[in-house]
Formats: sequence, structure tokens, C-alpha cells
Amino acid sequence: MLKGLAITPPVVGRISIGRVIERNGKRLPEKDDQFTLTSQIQNREGWILHPLDEGLRQAAGGKLRSLPVRLMFNDPRLNLRADYSLFDRATGRPMCVGNGESCRRATQEGIAMLPCPGPTGCAYAAGDCKAYARLNVLVGEAEEDALGSFVLRTTSFNTIRTLAARMQYYSAVSGGLLACMSLELKLRGKSTTMSHRAAIYYVDLVVRSGRTLEQAVADARELDAQRRAAGIDQEALDEAARRGFSNGAFEELEEDVPAVVEEFYPQSGPADVGVPRTEEAVSSLRARLESKVARAAAG
Repeated sequence: MLKGLAITPPVVGRISIGRVIERNGKRLPEKDDQFTLTSQIQNREGWILHPLDEGLRQAAGGKLRSLPVRLMFNDPRLNLRADYSLFDRATGRPMCVGNGESCRRATQEGIAMLPCPGPTGCAYAAGDCKAYARLNVLVGEAEEDALGSFVLRTTSFNTIRTLAARMQYYSAVSGGLLACMSLELKLRGKSTTMSHRAAIYYVDLVVRSGRTLEQAVADARELDAQRRAAGIDQEALDEAARRGFSNGAFEELEEDVPAVVEEFYPQSGPADVGVPRTEEAVSSLRARLESKVARAAAG
């Protein structure tokens, strides 16, 4: 195996909550209040929709605010990988990835392991480092491709914290059978003092509609028994994924990073694009307003 190349779950599509638009000569992210399933192909209008999007949207009656999913792995940390990440906007290359204690940083001498103070205390990042996470899920029943996942990328603290907590809890109550539980991603809205009463949206993970937690756990145990009888080794799959992630210093491929930077690390914040605002946009707007007030007071 090629060293330095992270082996990540096979991806057949993306889960997005918005799109990138062009406004005043700039390409800026515009968030939405619904999910969109896209392929991995772009044209001039943006990402091409995945065939699953239309069917799920019709079943939902228009707006796609929940997605039936299964997780690929029993280990929550394999399904959701979250780091503090810094990308070079000019080259699209990952520069530094850390967890608040240690980081892997690209230097002229190679990859260096260094202490990580987090984004707020890092002089090297100069404020350009963000929490960044990737979640891989199987959408629907995944009958055609049992290992073909959709990836949800996010820099939302609310989403990262909620997904991490949910998976830890579901893993605990199911006896570690996370990959066998029938779940769904649900888009939720909330308002905070920082959002000035405007809605911000984050992703939650809940038991699939029509099922109770008890039923979901019972179904998971039954499915686990069926899989074991069929010869499927979930523990070996988790271990293969664990080795694959550890094979490279950075998870993102260089060819994918430009789209990530454009959507999640824009040069100008998306706060002026319009509602619904995300928590990142609201924080950016508040910072600019406070800066203007400070300059006016100083003058």
C-alpha cells in the first residue's frame, strides 16, 4: 500500500446543505434549510444531483429535511472524523490538522508532529483554522452498493457535537451495534444570542421515523445475527477502516480540497449572502460589526 495515502470509505455522493453561488464576482457559500444529495460531478451550474435525491424528495413531499441512513462502522470515531484543520487557499493543500492537543503539520522537512493549542490560540493559523468534520453514511437501504457511502462535510460545532454525542449514546445502548441500527439524519434549526434570533441549522442523528429506541435496538440485534450468519465480519471491517485512515497524514485528497476550501473556508464570509444564516456566518457578521464599533469609538 502507498504510504502517506489515507484509505477512506468509498464515496458515491455528497450530502450538502446549500451550494456555492457567484455574487459580485465572488463565489460564496449559500446555506439552505434542507438536504441535497449530489453526485461527485460538477458542471457550470454546480453539483449534479444524485438519482436518490429525486426519489427521497418526492417521498418527503418536497423539502428534504431528513435522510434514512445506516452507519458503516460500529466505532463512532470511524464514522465521524473531526479535526481542527488549516488549508492553503492558494494551493488547496492541507497545511495542519490537530485535535487541540497535538497536530500534524506540513513543513519543508516533511510532516511534523507538534503541540496543538486549538484555533483560538494558534499563532501559526492566524485565525484561519476551523473545526472540520466528515461523516460517512449509507443512504436508504444501500441494496446496490453496501459499502458505497455519502459524505457530509461540516464546520458546524453544533453538528459535530450533536453527531458525536448521538453515536456514542446509540453505541452504548445497542451494545456496540451502531452499524446495524436504523437511523436518520435530521436537519434542525435553532436560534441563539449570537444569531440575533435568526435561524441557524445543524444536523442531528435520530432513530428512524416510526421506530422507538427499543425497537431500533431489537432490530439491530436481529440484523447483527443475520449478518454474522451470512459471514459478514463487522469487526474486521472496522479494523480495516482504522488502518486505512492511519495510512496517511491528511484525509482529504488534493483534488478534493479546492471545493472544500471554497465552501467552508471562503475568503469573504457568507453573512451577506442571505438567510438562512449558519452559525459560522453569524459569528463572522458579529465580528465585523464589533470591529466597526471599535474603530468608530477609537476615531
